Amino acid sequence: MILRQTAATTFPTSERTATAIRRSLFAALLAIALLALTSAAHAAAPNLTPGEVGTPDAIPTTGQQYHLKLHHLHTGETLDVVYRVGNTYIPAALEKLNYFLRDHRTQEESHYDPKEFDVLHNLLTKLNKPNSVIDIVCGYRTPWSNNFLRTRSANTGVAQHSQHMLAKAIDIRIPGVKTRTLRDTALSLQAGGVGYYPISQFVHVDVGPVRTWTFGGRGDN
Repeated sequence: MILRQTAATTFPTSERTATAIRRSLFAALLAIALLALTSAAHAAAPNLTPGEVGTPDAIPTTGQQYHLKLHHLHTGETLDVVYRVGNTYIPAALEKLNYFLRDHRTQEESHYDPKEFDVLHNLLTKLNKPNSVIDIVCGYRTPWSNNFLRTRSANTGVAQHSQHMLAKAIDIRIPGVKTRTLRDTALSLQAGGVGYYPISQFVHVDVGPVRTWTFGGRGDN
């Protein structure tokens, strides 16, 4: 009787052990298969092209670095940042730029079109001033801030549907560069809108439709 009881209790235990081993082997094989599929997917993934934002693990360690040095005339803040490497925009750098270019009246941020930063970089390259600091006159504007500027007087030069509200425009100066020269260089890029403000001495650059305008009369600066 004792032997039969021992056999009866031992058999199910052995069966459970064998089942557990089979499940462990199956889980291990499944994990290996998933790892192989993931590696194959990474190997087949296409390279990022300009306009795409990379993930942290996709940022290349080699390639041309796109560097900007900015000074905000309203907040007094400065930013020195590499926002792109090769064809990949760096997410952490874009976050810094979005904060830096926030609406200085309301402190609200937006998400800038990264191509706007390429316009700034290309301007410096064409001017042969790659290490120059760009003075920011105006970055992002909330609808409230844009309306506030529009209603200060009868003719302010502020568009009702400004690209600033879409985080696609920046008003800039570059110390040592005449406003007219900056305007002409921006026009040569054919990258979007270019506004010339000779009295206020700044140039508006955006990545909206290609167009141009002058506000504030003639000027030679």
